[in-house]
Order: sequence, then C-alpha cells, then structure tokens
Amino acid sequence: MARARPGAVGRGGVSPGRDRGFVTAEAAAVLPALVLVAMGLIWALLSAAAQIQCVDAARAGARAAARQDPPDAVLATARRVAPDDAAVTVSREGDLVRVRVVAPAPGPLTFTVTDEAVALAEETVGAG
Repeated sequence: MARARPGAVGRGGVSPGRDRGFVTAEAAAVLPALVLVAMGLIWALLSAAAQIQCVDAARAGARAAARQDPPDAVLATARRVAPDDAAVTVSREGDLVRVRVVAPAPGPLTFTVTDEAVALAEETVGAG
C-alpha cells in the first residue's frame, strides 16, 4: 500500500491523516440520541404492558361480577391482575356489570392507562 506524501491532498481536499478523529466525534454526537431513542422504546413497551394489564384486569373483574361473585372477590380478582397503584371501580347498570381499571403509566410522564369491560349478569340470562 502506498504511503501518502507529506503535504499530499486526498479525496475532498482533506489530507489523509487529518480526518482520523472524525469518526470518534461523530459517534460521540450520535450516541446520546441513540440512548434517548432506546429509552423511549423501553418506556413505550412498559406503557403498552400496563395497558394490557388494565385490559386483562377489567375483563377478569367483569367475568367475576357477571358470575355474581361477592363484591370483595370481584375487586380482589381485578386488582390481582391490574398494575400496581391501579384504581378499580365496579358498577351495575340494569343487567350489565361494568368494571373500570385506571392506572398511572410507568415512567416520568404523567398520564394514565385505562380500560373498561362490560358483561351481562348471569342471573338475567334467559329471564324474561
């Protein structure tokens, strides 16, 4: 391989020995952005997992309420599946039971993930 002569100019008008530190400088500039993107993706996955837990908790609570389980058992069933610090509410509107689960999203942003499930009470099936 031929060596560059002192004072020789390479491609783009830059001497071959002067651009050695550019790759390190570019990597140092891009690395914080890559870390922020990775952290954002992890936070989005954790938020999606919390949303899925809310969906599962609301469905489990609605099934328990539709079976006429005691109110304490319905709340315990929903809270067992729900994310930590979730608020579970159970209500009845005519033949329907409604379970709503609201939980704070993980991470520094302040918003909530929520879901609601509705089921027909089994005591009313076939009646009337």
